[in-house]
Amino acid sequence: MITRGIRAMLAKSDPWRFWPLNRLWPDRAVREETEAFLRHVYNLARLVSPGPCQPFPWERHLHPASQQSRQTGSSEHCLISFLVPIYNTKPEYLVDLVNSLAVQQPAPFELVLSDDGSTDPDTLASLLALEAIDWIRIVRHPNGHISKASNRALAVARGTWVGLIDHDDALFPYAVTQILALLEADPDAALIYTDEVIADARLCPRGLMLKPAWDPVLFSGVNYTNHLTLYRRDRLEALGGWREGFEGSQDYDLMLRYTNGLPERAIRHLPYPAYLWRRDGESYSARFLDGATERARRALAEHYAPRFPGITAGPALVSDLHRINFQCAMTSWPRISIILPNKNSPALVSQVLSGLFEQTDYPDFEVIIVDNGSDDPKTLALYAQYADQPGFVLDQETRAFNFSYAVNRGIERASGEHILLLNNDVEILEPDWLKEMVACLNFPDAGIVGAKLLYPDRTTQHLGVIAGYGSYAGHWYLGQQEDFYGPMNRFSVRQSLEIVTGACFLIARRCLDQIGGFDEVAFPIAYNDVDYCLRARKAGFRVIFTPFACLIHHESASRGSDETAENRARFEREKAALEARHQTSRYLDPALNPWYSRTHSVPQLVFQERLAKPK
Repeated sequence: MITRGIRAMLAKSDPWRFWPLNRLWPDRAVREETEAFLRHVYNLARLVSPGPCQPFPWERHLHPASQQSRQTGSSEHCLISFLVPIYNTKPEYLVDLVNSLAVQQPAPFELVLSDDGSTDPDTLASLLALEAIDWIRIVRHPNGHISKASNRALAVARGTWVGLIDHDDALFPYAVTQILALLEADPDAALIYTDEVIADARLCPRGLMLKPAWDPVLFSGVNYTNHLTLYRRDRLEALGGWREGFEGSQDYDLMLRYTNGLPERAIRHLPYPAYLWRRDGESYSARFLDGATERARRALAEHYAPRFPGITAGPALVSDLHRINFQCAMTSWPRISIILPNKNSPALVSQVLSGLFEQTDYPDFEVIIVDNGSDDPKTLALYAQYADQPGFVLDQETRAFNFSYAVNRGIERASGEHILLLNNDVEILEPDWLKEMVACLNFPDAGIVGAKLLYPDRTTQHLGVIAGYGSYAGHWYLGQQEDFYGPMNRFSVRQSLEIVTGACFLIARRCLDQIGGFDEVAFPIAYNDVDYCLRARKAGFRVIFTPFACLIHHESASRGSDETAENRARFEREKAALEARHQTSRYLDPALNPWYSRTHSVPQLVFQERLAKPK
């Protein structure tokens, strides 16, 4: 929240006039919240910037600031080259673009317009008028499509850094200021991407794309970095720039090649809405979506082919997003030890055992029932029924319930290469769920994999767990419809998270060997999965969520009440242990954009007192 002092300071002088007041909007509440957020961010940026940056004017003529020099007379003085491929661009779009740069704080940048053989007389006249501006350079060439046009702009660029802007888009006020601040603070950065504003044809904001930190797993399913991305020119040139033949997905292909072998710490997310993405349905990728999607999957397959010959990419749960088909490249499947703690609950354990042995399509697994003193005749009869089933192992011991102890006891009996923890109240829906989870271990540094879980009414129970929610950890987007895919459709693809639930929890042997087992002392019942994931993350392992393995979770159906005095006291001890070990009250989960709250299952915009820091 904004303090009273800052609110009063902003109220004294608010020059915000970025968008016209008369506009159509399908959701007034979303419009008002988005506009208020952008106004707030603009004012925060204004308070901390060394010079003024006028709000972008709506008038359709060049702003007087466009005539000011940007001090880019030689390559040694040019820090950023903004490259813009042009083809029959509407004159008013060019004016918006140039004005959005003209009103930025004076800085050493240039704008390179690469005209790809435009034939529209109005476009040609507009480009002619822009030639008089000293910080704008125009290159002209026959039509060769967007990749060739981008490379021709790159060939004359003088900046140390290069950023690509679509010809129908614009920059948000103070975008350049924030980029320069990041570059000064982190000279080792090799790639920067920003948040963005989704706008209509008139640049009226319709939404926000507030992005997570860099995640190559998420990027394998969706090009979420997109606008604005800045590259080091030397690395970009060494890669040969944009590849022809990937039109519509040329930026996706470039990012896959550019980030290959790049340390993740060199890839920086700037949580500032620096880019105005005009979505009027006229872009190449929007008009030729099927072709762009096919070329994106070709680029993804090429990226993963060196490790997985013959690999392909196909559709995600949203048809124009992507799923790497590791399964088609796997020639063998490792043995999996499935550890299933249980006491009585015959209906539940019968359901999960039937799902494992009769529905699951996986060639080599064992099920280890860690039984804590079952005395129900139906449960004992069920165990007897499965006694001769290959791969069924029963381990019985009566003691006070301790989930972490049960897990560790099962691990001691395990013969598999990897370990899957599975609650006894899980219901299997599709036969290939286990293959999907195991396939995700092929991502680099993968240590833990979690599945999508639904309540019995088919609403979402687990789409991942966010560290720091409620000062500890909590599930996000609880209770959504089964086909809810969230911001950027990110729940329709795989992604990295800090935490996944222990109800369906695959542990790679390499992670288990380094991290060890669950903590039986500090986390006997609650937060043991949270603690384990955070320990794995600190050791450098990746935690992956996949929506392509989906099960029903009858959550805690077989557990006793947590509302007894003894259990409440135990739960408070576990919460204190989690905070002491991982400082979750201050934990900034990289999966969650810093402009979102950590107090609600469904994240809400937070109007912070200062600009969010890069990640």
